[in-house]
Amino acid sequence: MAKKDLRKLLGVRPVDGVVDLADHPARDIPAGPDSKKDALAELTDLGGELADLQERLYAAGTDGDRRRVLLVLQGMDTSGKGGVIEHVVGLVGPAGTHIRSFKKPTAEELEHDFLWRIRNAVPGPGMIGVFDRSHYEDVLITVVHQQIDDAERERRYAMINDFETELAEAGTTMIKCFLNISYDEQRERLLARLDDPAKHWKFNEGDIVERRRWPEYQDAYAAMLAATSTDTAPWYAIPSDRKWYRNWAIATILRDTLVDLDPQFPQKDLDLADLRRRLAPPN
Repeated sequence: MAKKDLRKLLGVRPVDGVVDLADHPARDIPAGPDSKKDALAELTDLGGELADLQERLYAAGTDGDRRRVLLVLQGMDTSGKGGVIEHVVGLVGPAGTHIRSFKKPTAEELEHDFLWRIRNAVPGPGMIGVFDRSHYEDVLITVVHQQIDDAERERRYAMINDFETELAEAGTTMIKCFLNISYDEQRERLLARLDDPAKHWKFNEGDIVERRRWPEYQDAYAAMLAATSTDTAPWYAIPSDRKWYRNWAIATILRDTLVDLDPQFPQKDLDLADLRRRLAPPN
């Protein structure tokens, strides 16, 4: 199947306001390479395309083009947000990217509404912004821990939809990726961290506590996708049990999105003959 169809294949489309995560298997390979070797080879090729497109987007931003891209990475612990930043975002270089990780809100952030710190992190024109976790974290965590009720959850998702519409109207194209990982795969990745002393620093015992709430998190994610996968800012359910496929899929979606934007280098009226003459070595 053509790669151009990947956004449609992985796009989340609620049916009667409901999303069933069973319709989005974490080990699925709906299109593209079916082996790690092939995926890595294609990712190398994608890197050259992404670097060129990102440079054009950045250059256009210096010339008044207001467009920018925001990649939102949301998923359970070990789903691979850091891996995507390293292996996909790393392909386009640091100059035109802005990465922001959202942890537990600070005391200052708690003095404002939950979108305040998000607004302050929106990428500027010409940039590819990346949110490692996002504004959705402030709903998912609070829902699972029963800190807000259904009415407040719906109010926050309505605020998010309005906020994302504002972003789109200001020139932001959002790529929202739900890194869909299975219960068994998460266990294997947590065990791998314990087996490797170099990864012990990444192990958080709180992840085991949160893992006990897996059904609640799955329900919360399904409700999130149903409430906020819109035409303006759709969600993509990225099969993430296979790291290589996850990276290839997100790189492909990012590439196809940038191709659609078709940013162009600014055209400058240069007197090339005169400039070359002035740069010529002295006689």
